Amino acid sequence: MPTAIHATNHERLGPDILAAWARIPVTIVSDITSGRVIADPRIRPLRPLASANSMVGQAVTVWCDRSDFGSMLHAIDLAGEGEILTVDAGGNLQTACCGEILCGVARRRKVAGLVVNGAVRDIDMLASWDDFPVFALGNTAKGPLSKECGSVNGEIVFGGVAARPGDIVLGDNDGLAIIPICDSGRLLALAQERARMEEQWTTQLADGGSLVDVFSVPAAI
Repeated sequence: MPTAIHATNHERLGPDILAAWARIPVTIVSDITSGRVIADPRIRPLRPLASANSMVGQAVTVWCDRSDFGSMLHAIDLAGEGEILTVDAGGNLQTACCGEILCGVARRRKVAGLVVNGAVRDIDMLASWDDFPVFALGNTAKGPLSKECGSVNGEIVFGGVAARPGDIVLGDNDGLAIIPICDSGRLLALAQERARMEEQWTTQLADGGSLVDVFSVPAAI
């Protein structure tokens, strides 16, 4: 079955909104959503992101059939500047869905990053790039075997979290969040309030406040 490419009409977020999300740690996103939007923690960056840096962009969703990378080729051709390739490879670690050549094309086109629930290869080269973050479940030297199947910009499940085209992908050294675009405004406001609250807690503790008082812990018996 040939690769299916789905039409999309999702909202394109402005750089100011994406910049605001970039200032939110993934831990805060986890706290305000009770962890519901946090992907499998085994999906890790190939190289740690620089301190206080994060990866953020809107998702181009990709589903790769086992050992097939046809949808990756289509997705990279379609992905725009600042978007993030969000790839469900079904957790397959037996074959890589991309490596230096494909990621090099995406990087030159200023795609903001790649996240893969599966394997990549050429990891020394990929990890040397500080302007193209790559998160993956694992790596292998084995390349894909076919280029005939899969889908682009359909609904997928990425590391246990629903992902749709245009959703916000936020990654840092603590993990990955897939934030539904339909709820991004509400969640951003909650995240910013939580960040202010954490700053307040830090100030109170630095001024000598007790943990029990600052966190309003019920009295012990």
